[in-house]
Amino acid sequence: MKMNYLTLGTNNLSDATNFYDQLFADQNIKKWHGEGRMIVWRGDGFIFAVAQPFDQKAASVGNGSMVGFYVESAEKVAELYHRARALGATCAGAPGMRSQGPGAYVRDLDGNKLCFYSIAKA
Repeated sequence: MKMNYLTLGTNNLSDATNFYDQLFADQNIKKWHGEGRMIVWRGDGFIFAVAQPFDQKAASVGNGSMVGFYVESAEKVAELYHRARALGATCAGAPGMRSQGPGAYVRDLDGNKLCFYSIAKA
């Protein structure tokens, strides 16, 4: 079994779409599908989406939830961290060594926690 897709909730689909379009701009993650309340991107072997909740209640952040994106180098970890910050994400852990490799953490515009991580040594 392998992971198929992950969806994060958003309260502003337009802002979230703009954030992820720019974050993924040169990452081989391409916008694939959009329908009303959801936008979907495809990467190498996975699908990522942002959506306004189906029940029409406010989207909220999962306590302890985090999405990890594997990248190829410490430099790419730092680049994506700084790009996300420039797009309005908040710091949840500046670039540094984490669990045997370089990593960095941000919270997107809705407060969802993202990690950029590489197994390459810094």
